[in-house]
Formats: sequence, structure tokens, C-alpha cells
Amino acid sequence: MFSKISPDGNWRALRHRNFRILYGGAILTNIGTWAQRIAQDWLVLELTNNNGFYLGIVTALQFLPVMLLSMQGGVLADKVNKKKALIFTNLGSAISALVLGALVISDHVTMNYVYLLAVALGIFSAVDAPIRSSFIVEVVGKSDLTNAMGLNSANFHFGRLIGPALSGFLIAGFGTGPSFIINGFSFLVIMLSFMAVRDDELHEQEKNETEGTLKEAFQYLKKRPDIQMVLITIFFAANFGLNAQIFNALMATKEFHKGAASYGILGTAIAVGTLTGALISARIDRTKRPLFVPLAAMNFSLWVLALAIAPTYLIYALILPINGFSALTTMISANTYIQANSDHAIRGRIMGIYMFIFMGGTPLGSPLIGYCAEHFGPRATIAGCAVITFAAALFAYLKYRGDAKVPADVSVAAVLQN
Repeated sequence: MFSKISPDGNWRALRHRNFRILYGGAILTNIGTWAQRIAQDWLVLELTNNNGFYLGIVTALQFLPVMLLSMQGGVLADKVNKKKALIFTNLGSAISALVLGALVISDHVTMNYVYLLAVALGIFSAVDAPIRSSFIVEVVGKSDLTNAMGLNSANFHFGRLIGPALSGFLIAGFGTGPSFIINGFSFLVIMLSFMAVRDDELHEQEKNETEGTLKEAFQYLKKRPDIQMVLITIFFAANFGLNAQIFNALMATKEFHKGAASYGILGTAIAVGTLTGALISARIDRTKRPLFVPLAAMNFSLWVLALAIAPTYLIYALILPINGFSALTTMISANTYIQANSDHAIRGRIMGIYMFIFMGGTPLGSPLIGYCAEHFGPRATIAGCAVITFAAALFAYLKYRGDAKVPADVSVAAVLQN
């Protein structure tokens, strides 16, 4: 059946058996991941009497390892067996989620446990992300990379469509514990999926000789103004604009005075837009259009501003799908561009740097957002994030628009010689 999928179709990456197996496992783990995100935020609000600052602290702790370890994870991605490494990281993530769920259900959870397990999950995620990102091209080959990235994003945001609503209703009926348990078992499923990958069907690519160091990766980036432009844009868009999880929690509780189920629905609303954006992105190849990224980020920032001024819960919820669509279009274009236009020999390290840029500012940005929300209100905070995102994207576009071109040869040797 899958062998007959059109090579130009929206689902062509599913022709690869290994990708199909991982894709199926990822459906469950993405639902579980989003269910835990909602449950963790709600648990923190319950334990701290709806304090946005503590919510920002927990988010920061979960992403602190990204700031510290993602680039080293990228170095590992260029050196180790990616499949074995991903089995290990998902086992660790499963244990972290199951322990937190058991603590909640047994009524032994405290904020200290939440802090500790947020850090543990963050450590495994920080190592996992660059390895998983650079593994995709080995699963499907370079010709189907763009399509695979779009389908993976669609999968992720399908989980975002189901997970928040599922978690919201579970929280309303049974508390936050079951969401953590579900996520823990979903990590075990994706771990088994990686174990089922056939090594002889991977698309191994010949690597150029490199030093295998981060210094070499930074030297490479120094000669790539196109990638520099994308990274600058994404740093501000991701760490200030892409905070719908915190924005939704604060707006639902402080501005609209809603409960857990209504909060979960907001997560589903934004997922409608992100899922649509992912499916459209799977068909459109923007791997040669770096200037699209800052332009898309400017558009995204305007919809973040629209959230800040939404007068009612209903209007806020109706804006979220458009906000999600614009966010996803920006992020997947940036991710795919960098993967498709980096030398395979150094791609793991480049993706490690990308993950650091994408999420590394969260340990600083999330507490700042929480602090501002407590002192200036959610609306002023969200509006400020929109302005920062727009200004950074405009700066990147104006600074690099004349140099943002893909080199004829993206190999490490060719780029560093220029």
C-alpha cells in the first residue's frame, strides 16, 4: 500500500518502513507529551495558588538543560549510534513522567519534586532533540526530508490537538496524575519503535572528514549569513512569541477566570492552526528561501499581539488557530531550511546549536514572562513579547537580506575555504 504513495504526494515519506514505524509510535507519545504539558502547568497553578512566577520557574527548569546540554547533544549526534541513543533518552523520559504521576496519585507531590522531575525530563529532552532531528535524514533520505519534516510536525501538532483537551477533561475528573502516567507509557511506545528500526534500511550518507568539535560548527556558521539570519529570527520568535502554553494558562485563569477544561480547549484551538500549517508545509519546499523565515516571523508577531488585546475568551480562542498556523509555518520553515542546507558531517552539531537557540533562552525568558505577568498583567506581557518578536525579525531581514543565499556547495571544506 505505502509503496504506491506518489513520490510527489503529501505523504511520500511514509514509503519508508522505518519512518512509518516511528511515525506511528510518535502519534501516541506526542499526545502524551501535550497531555503532560497541560497537567504540569495546572499542577503548578494548584500548588501555588495560580502564581504565574512559579509557572515560569518550572518551565525554565525544564528547559535549563537545553541551554546547557543541547550543543553537546549535537556533538554526540555526529559521533554515536543515533538509534541506541534515542532508545536511552526515551527510557529516561518515561521514568521521569511515571515517577511524577505516581507522586501526584499518591498525594506526595510537592513543588520540590516538580522542580526535580522537570529538570530530569529536560536533561533527556536536551540530548534527544538534536540527535532525533539529525536522524530524520537517515530514515528517509535527503530527497524526502522536507516532506518528513512536515509530516512530523503534523504528527506533533495532531498530538497538540488531542492531548490538551484530553488532559483538561482528565484533570477535571481525576486530577493531574493520569496525564503523567499516560505520557510515561507513551515514551515506552516510541522507545520500542526505535528498537524496531532496521539498520540496513537507513540512508547512511558519506561524511566529510571533520574535527568533530563545536568550534568547527561555529566557524561554519560564521561563513553562513543565511543560517545566521534564521537563527537570530528564531531565537526571539521562539523564546518570546512562542509561549502559548504560558499565555493560555495566564489568560484562562487571570483574565477570563476559567477552569481546567476551558484551559485545555485553548490548547486544542491553537493545535487546529498548527496542524493545518504542518500539513501545508509538507507540500511546500522552502529549503531555498531563507528570507521567508523573518517575514513569516513578523506575521506571527502580529497574531501574538492580537491575543493580547482579545476582549473575551471566545475571541481569544478563535484567534489561537491563526496564531498557531503562523507560528508553525515560521518554525518548520526555519528547521527544514537549516537541516536541508547543512553538511551531513556537521548537521548534528548545527542542530544542537539550533536547539540551543530555539529553546535555550526559555530558562531566562519564562521567569521573566511570569514576573511581568504578575506585575504588569498578562495582556501587557503578551503585547511586549509580540513587539520583541517583530523587532528582531525586522532587524534580521534588513541586516541579511543581501547575503542570505544558499552556497553552491554547503560542505564543511568548501564553506570554510571561502
